[in-house]
Order: sequence, then C-alpha cells, then structure tokens
Amino acid sequence: MEEKEISQAVISRLPRYFRYLGELKDRGVERISSQDLSRLMHVTASQIRQDFNNFGGFGQQGYGYNVTYLYDEIGKILGLDRQHNFVIIGAGNLGRALGNYMNFERRGFILKGMFDRDPELIGRRVRDVSVMPMEELESFIRENDIDIAVLTIPKEGAVSVAERLGKTQIRAIWNFAHVDLNVPEGVQVENVHLSDSLMKLSYNINRYRNEQM
Repeated sequence: MEEKEISQAVISRLPRYFRYLGELKDRGVERISSQDLSRLMHVTASQIRQDFNNFGGFGQQGYGYNVTYLYDEIGKILGLDRQHNFVIIGAGNLGRALGNYMNFERRGFILKGMFDRDPELIGRRVRDVSVMPMEELESFIRENDIDIAVLTIPKEGAVSVAERLGKTQIRAIWNFAHVDLNVPEGVQVENVHLSDSLMKLSYNINRYRNEQM
C-alpha cells in the first residue's frame, strides 16, 4: 500500500503538538478537545483536526483526544519510540553546548561521540564523552551504530565532511554550517541557519513597527 504524502508544513507542526501534549500529560490532563488545544497552542481547531486526520484522526466525537494516547502516537510518527545514536562534529562552543543539552536523551537521542580536528580540543570531555580526532570518524560511526551526525563546524569544512559521511551508514545530518550540502539519496538533511532566524525576527520587528506608525 502506497504511503500517503504528508506536507512539510504538517510535519513541522508535529514536534509542537508533541511538546504541548507532553506538558498536558505531566500535569495529569487525561483528555482535551480540539477547541481547548486550539486555545492553548494558538492554532485553529480546524487545522488541528486536519493535521491529525493525515494520520487517522486519533479523536472521538464528543470525547476529544486522549492526551497520553495522542502523545504516544505522535511520538511514534516522529520516530521517538526508538533510540537514535548521534555524533557531533565540531567541539567548539556550539558543539559543546549541544553536547551538554540533557533534553536530547529524554527524546531518545543519545550522544555517542564528538570529533574535532583541533589538537587542543582532542581529549576534552563533554559530560562523559571525550572529543576524538577526525581520523577516527568513519570507524566510530560503523562500530557504534550511529545514524545522525550533527555538524557544528565552519562551512569551509562542512562540504568535505558531508562527503565523508555520505560514504557511511549515516541516515541524517543536522547541519549548523552555513552551506548547502550535497548528500546521497536517502540521507536526510535538516539545515539550521541561526542568522536566518535572527533576520526573520528582525523582519517581524520592523513589520510590527511599521504597523504601529
């Protein structure tokens, strides 16, 4: 059976649903209507129902959504019901900050290794992970069942590192380098351009100022 194509707009909203439902679950809320979820998330109830209908609906008319069930089902859709091992390539400030972010583990993302080419960083520890030289990258990925690589290196080196990763079993790259990567088919890339986010924020500030004039 051919799998239904889900729009990227819907997919981009799933982590937000998951986060809000997790907060409701932690507060002991057992069920919620699309209207109440709409007010909480500032997304229309119609949009919520349309999004969930892409995956079968999940709700019952007159009852709403079982919070724990919906939380678990969205987690499965996002692949959070299984462990993902990842490495960070680049042990600078950003790489170390990501390595110290404990919430990844709560979601099943387990940091297995960090790599850098700077001799002064080799051997430093981020929590219980020691920074290793780049020469060991491919063998470490192969021996530790790594499926995600996080790139926190300058763009000058990101392209060649991505080429190396493309020859391994890596399934995804979380790319913080300000460069587009060419990777083999089947390798997923999520680009995170921090300056782009700031520029979007600047645009919205200016738009709001102009509207107030």
